[in-house]
Parts: sequence; C-alpha cells; structure tokens
Amino acid sequence: MKVLVAVKRVVDYNVKVRVKADNSGVDLANVKMSMNPFCEIAVEEAVRLKEKGIASEIVVVSVGPNAA
Repeated sequence: MKVLVAVKRVVDYNVKVRVKADNSGVDLANVKMSMNPFCEIAVEEAVRLKEKGIASEIVVVSVGPNAA
C-alpha cells in the first residue's frame, strides 16, 4: 500500500501574526513559517505504518511556492 500525505506550510504558532496596514491579509514579511503540526502527525503515522510493514511507500506532497 502506498500512503500519500499532504503537508501545508503555515505561520509558526509561536509567531504573533500581523495584519497588513490595508487590512487585505496577513503580513508575511520576515515571518517564520513551519509545517502544520497536524501534517507532522500525519507524516509520523505514515512512517509508523511503513515500519509495521503495512505501507510500502510514503509520498509527501505540498502545493504552493518553492519555499513551501
């Protein structure tokens, strides 16, 4: 069995989020980004499945800019 895990890059949970001056969204300039903690849990579970012999391959995918 192959396991596909989708991961998402999000603003690090230790960072205080700032709103842009024009209120059009979140100001991401100089903001630390990290993997979504729930995605980390999914990757860990996929690794456990592979170690148990249930999964034969793990594929991790992230859609977005190159930094993602």
